[in-house]
Amino acid sequence: MNHFGKAVSILAVSAAFSLSAQASDVQRGEQLHQDNCISCHVSIAGGDGSGLYTRADRQVGAYDSLVTQVNRCNVNLDVGWFDDEVEAVAAFLNDRYYKF
Repeated sequence: MNHFGKAVSILAVSAAFSLSAQASDVQRGEQLHQDNCISCHVSIAGGDGSGLYTRADRQVGAYDSLVTQVNRCNVNLDVGWFDDEVEAVAAFLNDRYYKF
């Protein structure tokens, strides 16, 4: 295999690992969201709480803002998430609602 072929193989493996890691983050984020966020969001928006994410005047307009907002809830409600957990919840919300 020439250098180009090796580089393509490495990139393919790297991309597959990255997609797998992202799917794992989304699943982990969904569980964290379910366990820690839903009850508060239901009390604010009613229904299943998703109205906070789908409303026309939503506050979040970019992925970085989404991470900041998730971390704001984490800190204000003393949830105790680590950065990777905040990122996982943001990945879930982005995958499900925002699509940045």
